[in-house]
Amino acid sequence: MNQLVSIIMPVYNNADYLESSISSVINQTYPNWELIVVDDCSSDSSSEIVMRFASVDDRIHLYRTPACSGSPIVPRNLGIEKSKGRYISFLDSDDVWLPSKLQHQLDCFAKHSEAFLVFSDFEKVSQTGTRNNRVLSMPMKVGYRKLLEGNVIGCLTAIYDAEKIGKCFFPSCGHEDYALWLSLLRHGGEAVNTGYVDALYRVRKASISSNKFVTMRWQWFIYRRVESLNLYLSLFYFVKYAYHAIRKSWI
Repeated sequence: MNQLVSIIMPVYNNADYLESSISSVINQTYPNWELIVVDDCSSDSSSEIVMRFASVDDRIHLYRTPACSGSPIVPRNLGIEKSKGRYISFLDSDDVWLPSKLQHQLDCFAKHSEAFLVFSDFEKVSQTGTRNNRVLSMPMKVGYRKLLEGNVIGCLTAIYDAEKIGKCFFPSCGHEDYALWLSLLRHGGEAVNTGYVDALYRVRKASISSNKFVTMRWQWFIYRRVESLNLYLSLFYFVKYAYHAIRKSWI
């Protein structure tokens, strides 16, 4: 398989971590990719760092949002619009891929011809990048009903086949990645896990998603407004979500 993979990376004032994220893409064992970095009007040196990489690697492209959106949704969706690859994947500018990530996932697509979404296990690292074996091992397959219990698909590991399902964009809501995965699985099919730890997720205290009360509100909104579940089902899945969220926080 030698299909082009489009990698979407939103960035906003992330100069401290951006080089390691971009380098982790360059170091992939699978070479046929394009990295689309979308700068959301950063005021630091993020754009200059991207341009330095792009000047020596023509697989790297920089775009800018017309105005600061304050959310990864707008830059991610702009990146999807600009993408040319059959496969579309995502990496935030403070996270890191391990070298075989793309190869493992493309092998998984080849093995599971019915799959249109593939993901991987990942490891939490400290804000400084220190590893301590905090691995999140996810189910090997997940369908819509199972996914309602909580998000097991880390955005930094997700990749979908745009040839099978078209270009799919993030909705405008909190937990936008989770809402997108639900929309992809709502009408049937399963997402498949490679079974490998393929990425490092940087835990940052300043992250919006680190506020558990905010994420709980987002989760409830998705159940009631996005997925239009009735009150009983929303409560049923919310309890399961809370249980899994507590377990994940212990890792």
